[in-house]
Parts: sequence; C-alpha cells; structure tokens
Amino acid sequence: MVKITQNVQAAFEVESSYGDPPNGTLSHLGLLDTFDPRAVEMNIAPIPSIGQSTDAFHARGPINVSLPLKVACQGTGWKALLGRAIGVTTEFGSTKTPSKLTSSVDSLSVLAKETGGAFTLVGGVVPNEVTLEADYTAGGFITLDTVCTAQFSEDSSDGDFSAGFYADNYSTTPFPAAPTADPLLPTDLTVSFSTASTDGIRINRTDGHSVEIGEKYMKIFDTAGNADTGYDGDGPDDAAILSDGVIDLDHSNTETITELTAVLNAGVTSSATAVAGSADPQNLLKGIYKMVGSNVTIPVVNDANPTLTEFSNLKTVALKIANNNTSIPGKTGTTWLQNNKISRGKADVTLDITTTAENEQIYNAYVDKTILPLVRLDFGTEGSIALTNGTVTAFSRPLTPGGEITETFTIKFRGNGDFSNYSAYAISADMTL
Repeated sequence: MVKITQNVQAAFEVESSYGDPPNGTLSHLGLLDTFDPRAVEMNIAPIPSIGQSTDAFHARGPINVSLPLKVACQGTGWKALLGRAIGVTTEFGSTKTPSKLTSSVDSLSVLAKETGGAFTLVGGVVPNEVTLEADYTAGGFITLDTVCTAQFSEDSSDGDFSAGFYADNYSTTPFPAAPTADPLLPTDLTVSFSTASTDGIRINRTDGHSVEIGEKYMKIFDTAGNADTGYDGDGPDDAAILSDGVIDLDHSNTETITELTAVLNAGVTSSATAVAGSADPQNLLKGIYKMVGSNVTIPVVNDANPTLTEFSNLKTVALKIANNNTSIPGKTGTTWLQNNKISRGKADVTLDITTTAENEQIYNAYVDKTILPLVRLDFGTEGSIALTNGTVTAFSRPLTPGGEITETFTIKFRGNGDFSNYSAYAISADMTL
C-alpha cells in the first residue's frame, strides 16, 4: 500500500521525567503542517584499511533524534509545546504560580499513528526553538513552528512497544479525536505595547521578602524563599488569594491596583499602598522584586487609555524563543544516544513585527534607546503572553515607488526586577490546558 501523509495523526503526553513515556491519557497535537517522527541520524563513520578495496568497517556513533514539528494553534498541542519552550510553566497545569523561564527541562512523549496501523513513539521531546507566527497578508492560521530534540524513536505495527526501548504498550490506549474548533486566525491575535511605566504598588512586609509578578499570578515569598503564609486566603476580602502567597491578578477582586491593595491588606500584618490606583494589576511589570527596608515598589504600565497601545495594520508577527539547549550523549542500557540527557541553555526571546508605518513611536524608541516596558500578545479566550523590558534591536523602513510604507523591527526582552533570576520574566504566559 502506498503511504500518504493524510493518514498520519499525532498525539502527546507530558513526561514526569525526561524520556519516560507515561502511557496514560493521550492528547491530540492538532492540525499538523510539518512532522517527522523518524528524523534519526546514526552518525556512521567509515573505517578504511590498507589493502582493502572499500571501507573495512562502518562504526556507528550515537543515535541523534530530532523532531521537526509545526502545528496550527488549535486545541492544546501548541500550548504544550510553547509551555515547554518557556520552561516548567505549572500555570499550564493545576498548580497556580507565575509562569516564567526556568533552568529545568520539561519533556513530552509523541505518538504518531498511521491509518490502518504503523505507530512511532518518540520520547524525550524537548522544544529547542519555537516560533509563533501570524501572517496577516497571506491568510491561513496562526502556527507554532518548533525544532525539537528527542531521546529515541521506535516503531511498532500495532502500538505495542513493550519489547522495545521504552517498554510501553499503547495498543490499548485510546487515540484521541482531533480538535473540532477552528485553529486561531491572525485576526484572533492583538499585539499591544507601551513606551512608559510608572510606580504602581508599594508593598511593605518584612525586609528580605520578595515578590514575583507573572502575567496572571503574583507570588510573595518569605526570607527563606518559601511561599508567604501571611497571605493564606482566609481573610474576609481576599478571595483572590488562591493559596499561600499566590494572588490571582485576573480575579474580579483585583481589577485595579486599588482592589489588589485591599486584597493584600486583608488580615495580614503588612501594608500595601496603591500608587497608580486605577491601573490594571496585569500591567505590572513582570519580574522579581526584593523588599529592602521592608518596602518594595513595583512599576506598572498605566497608559492614558488606560490600556496598552495596539499595533494597527499588522502584516506579520513572529515570536521566537531560542533555548540553546545542549545535548548530553550517553548510554541507556546498551543504546548509545546523542540526546541521552538535555541541559537547558540560555533563552533568547525575540519578537519580529512587520506593519504599516503610521507613526514614529517604535522608530523613536529605537534611536532614543527607549525601553518598551511591556508588550502583550493577546489571544482572547485562549490566553495571553506578556513580554517585559524590550529593546528595539533592529529597524528598517524601506521606501519604494508607489504603495504604502511598511516597517520591520525586532525587539528582544530581558524581564524586570532586582533580585534572583528576574530575567526569567522576559516572557510570562496566561494559558491553561
């Protein structure tokens, strides 16, 4: 039988440890654009010998597995891949905590299924580089293009891998149905920015405490780095406190800085002061802040709108996260693997935008070296991504006869704050699976 691509589907699971397919409940990856679960390199080296007319031996090196994967933003697959690129973002799970870049590796198992049989299981799938792309000129869906490393890939005629490398049996595991909702269109995405920030809220607790601000949650830590139990959700007005130290910035009780202040002051021996009382707490600059002398002041974007300024007449948007992961060769059993383990590298967070030239705001930010304190990609009901402290690193506005003038620019982000790894908040997300 001739194999055809439309017979192939893919599903995924979150691994509790790298390269350990859980063989539990599968989730569909959604609409596939590019997919190759058999991108395996053996790294075979020819060994010549004097007196031989050809190579006397072929020495096989470590097995190097990669997984090029491009999906439409449909269902949960793209969020799972994006979440792993950001880091161990437990916001994508059940634990409520601010999402940020981390130094650990979070991996997936991917199962490919062909109609009528033939399965491929790929374990230890880690996104090394992801690009979220929206093209407003060509039509089509918003896509997530990923370059993933993987630990190992193996095949089975019926989904039973119990005698193979991973010793898992998927033959009786139900394969999920494809998502029925349409993938996101570029028109479902709003991109907005601000060129200035101001003092937003002042928190007084104890010298040495710290505060982390993500896109959806705020978390307060004590001097030992544990969740501050002073904020425990037991007060009369603090329903927005979800657990020790964790405050929901998108709760009905925290719609303004003034409301957030009331939540923080309910039943706890501290004082918070609303500096920009009418501002939206979700516009607080994402980062990590340490209380010095019992005080910390956290800045907020408080545009006159009072919302961020929307980029109008967008042509292309591309958010890229390059993790620069390092593979660690080694053996599992008797199998020599190039990606036996993965070490997470430095993440580069870059936003490329092409738009109609309508004002000088971005150009002025470029030549004046002005920092863009907050850029937000808003997907409506599908969540949002916040990018903090952006530097415009490249700008071009070519002029050609006739037609409109367009400009293309690149922004790189570095988070905000003054404590610990605050640059981890260069990117933070508000998404749930």
